[in-house]
Amino acid sequence: MSTRNVPKIPKTAREVRLTKQLEGELTLDHFDIVETQVPQPSRGEVLVRTDYLSLAAAYADLMRPGCQLPVPPFLPSERLGGGVLGTVVRSASQTLAAGDLVQSMSGWSEYSAGPAEAYVKLEPGLFPSPVYFLSQGPTAYYGMADIARAGEGDVVFVSGAAGGVGSLAGQIAKCRGAAQVIGSAGSKEKADYLVDELGYDAAFDYHDGPVVDHLRELAPDGINVFFDNVGGEQFEAAVQVAAPHARFALCGALAGQIGDGQAGHPKFDLMRAITRHLEIRPFACYHTPEQINAWYEHFVQWHREGRFVFPHTTVEGGLTQAPEAMLALLKGRYRGNVAVRVTSG
Repeated sequence: MSTRNVPKIPKTAREVRLTKQLEGELTLDHFDIVETQVPQPSRGEVLVRTDYLSLAAAYADLMRPGCQLPVPPFLPSERLGGGVLGTVVRSASQTLAAGDLVQSMSGWSEYSAGPAEAYVKLEPGLFPSPVYFLSQGPTAYYGMADIARAGEGDVVFVSGAAGGVGSLAGQIAKCRGAAQVIGSAGSKEKADYLVDELGYDAAFDYHDGPVVDHLRELAPDGINVFFDNVGGEQFEAAVQVAAPHARFALCGALAGQIGDGQAGHPKFDLMRAITRHLEIRPFACYHTPEQINAWYEHFVQWHREGRFVFPHTTVEGGLTQAPEAMLALLKGRYRGNVAVRVTSG
């Protein structure tokens, strides 16, 4: 068993569990913080201290009964899942050693243990901060590059552009040669942020008048690509302003995750879609090794070239702040990718 750089390991630690499935609005009552025994790794396993925990709007869907996402749902009385970044503190494996930086889906806990193959070893100096590894880049890249096939000369519209996926998707389109990238956000401040800091060509607050009017003004000849994180009115508007043979990549339905959920069922102008030959492809990212590697290959290159910004928010205060941070994320209080710092390392 490896003991290199092993810090003092407590006997107990905390984890966050789901108290009940989500029906309606998410509240703090859906979370329970419990004390558990720190597990000991068996042969071939490692014990990992969680340093950062990622948050995403999709987690709310995973709490709902009948969730249709292609990943295991979150169940009552069980630890919440999700992507984390951590440090190996004890190893009974030949492939990972104490001190290694790893990524996994071990979820909302201060410590986790499991087979070494469930943890991906990372290169610590690849980015300015380890938290860069917790981006939603694989989803953004797969949707924009493989599903929407955004490229040279395209006019691209990204809904929910200030969120974890959208803030990356628009930049990916620009790096792939899009002629114009337009984003929508929930405030003027966020819209300005998209243009001033993330390189969007134009952006608007979707509360400020009909979305279709904004799009007709900004893209008079229509949009070629629509990367949708929202649904609702924004999807309906994109259909109306789509250029012939436009490609739609449907990634999320934030409008249906907030309030009564009705905005998750937009009206679909079928005749418009037929006459415009629209290609509409909903997708869910499985985060396969191929998808992850494709993202990292381009992210590292574009970041080093100074062409790409990683917008992110790090919530301080430890694991106990994760439930409140999740509520704040769903209310649109953060920009970019969101992570909770669980331990200072």
